[in-house]
Amino acid sequence: MKPWQLIAPNLVLSAPIYAITPQLMTDHGLSGLILDVDNTLIGDDEADVSEDIRLWVELMRSKYPIWLASNNFSDRRIQKVAESLNLPYRSRAGKPSRRVVRQVFEAMELPAAQVAMVGDRLFTDTIVGNRLGLFTILVQPPFEELILKPSVASIFKARSSFLRNWEIWIARKSGVKI
Repeated sequence: MKPWQLIAPNLVLSAPIYAITPQLMTDHGLSGLILDVDNTLIGDDEADVSEDIRLWVELMRSKYPIWLASNNFSDRRIQKVAESLNLPYRSRAGKPSRRVVRQVFEAMELPAAQVAMVGDRLFTDTIVGNRLGLFTILVQPPFEELILKPSVASIFKARSSFLRNWEIWIARKSGVKI
């Protein structure tokens, strides 16, 4: 595998995570989901899950095993999100390190190619998924636009958007189609 292929997701969605449907899962031969949390399910400055995400998780959980795998060091925060969705989780995953994500997909007892690693970041979520042979899906963060008012929330969103856009720029410069 060429180095730039590590940052090439198998699927790029121009919408938040709830654009992943049972039909999409069937079309790609997927049987399980490993989900990033920050800027995939909720903003990295939020602790509560939206009703749209809650309904999406309920639909998908009825058909597929789902785990959360977050790099966030706040175990309490990720635990709160996981408990609110009734999902197993691992925080402090250290993505793109493979160790924790490998433990998660092995716990699912599914072949790697049938498990999707879903996230908003190329240099963490996509790289770890590709390193493990998972199907990688890049999604848009759940917030549409930055709220242009000075607040801690807008600073976090601006920083996350900057990093995400920088990763996408690097990928495109490397020849990755995103």
